Amino acid sequence: MQAIDTAYKKPPARATIPAEEKLLVSRGEAAQLLSISQRGLDYLIANRKLPTRRIGGRVLIPVADLRKYVRGDHPERIVG
Repeated sequence: MQAIDTAYKKPPARATIPAEEKLLVSRGEAAQLLSISQRGLDYLIANRKLPTRRIGGRVLIPVADLRKYVRGDHPERIVG
């Protein structure tokens, strides 16, 4: 019989999907996609300019809503 090495376990592989193909993105990814700070993104979320989804403890933003927001005209400042 062969001895099984239980000291080393290979971690599960994580699928890496480009942000453009995801349905939901994290706050950090959403801020990068909009080219704004995470604080600016939090302001948009707090003022209900961007909807969010909560899955467990994570706050996720639908990519479709990010695209809809980008297509609009926004003359006001984000954070003042």
